[in-house]
Amino acid sequence: MTQKVAVVDYGMGNLRSVVKALEHVADKAAEVVLTDSPEAIARADRVVFPGQGAARDCMAALRDTGMDEVVREAAASKPFLGICMGMQVLMTRSEENGGTDLLGLYPGAVTRFEEWIDGEHYKVPQMGWNTVRQTQSHPLFAGIPDNSYFYFVHSYHVDPEDPSLMAGETEYGVAFASAIARDNVFAIQCHPEKSADSGLRLLKNFIHWDG
Repeated sequence: MTQKVAVVDYGMGNLRSVVKALEHVADKAAEVVLTDSPEAIARADRVVFPGQGAARDCMAALRDTGMDEVVREAAASKPFLGICMGMQVLMTRSEENGGTDLLGLYPGAVTRFEEWIDGEHYKVPQMGWNTVRQTQSHPLFAGIPDNSYFYFVHSYHVDPEDPSLMAGETEYGVAFASAIARDNVFAIQCHPEKSADSGLRLLKNFIHWDG
């Protein structure tokens, strides 16, 4: 039976590139559906939660559509992939917009990059290619060489309280958690759908991951 992959659509940003990349790597192994229906997300075999924009707007959209609870439930019960803002909202609180409460699945903060570190200037947002050092072995990294390049666009980064949550680390003025993993949840700050072969391999690994 063909499995169903739900891509969460909460009305923020163009998510078609994520859907197209998943359809490409899934071939006929899965049906990929972009949906704003909590019922469809609850029925899906696996869930992808992409996102962009501001944390406050993201959380407001999730609450307004009733999808905050179904996302929490999906992250507790089935293979779950968070991308970009979909990674950040798993934390407790973000500095963005004067402070925004997030989904709170994992204790930790989302903090803004510093523009000046030890006299060196860093453009914020970080925009472009950077490496991900794999800090734990994980099925979603299968076939992806350590320190492979991925494409990033973000001004804020995740700072989990539990260091064992980190699955990947990237340097941009500071070392930050660019991927986290716990049980059936994997989340990554970069955009795998824009990250050439390494990103497509990660998405393909997710399609076949049993969580």
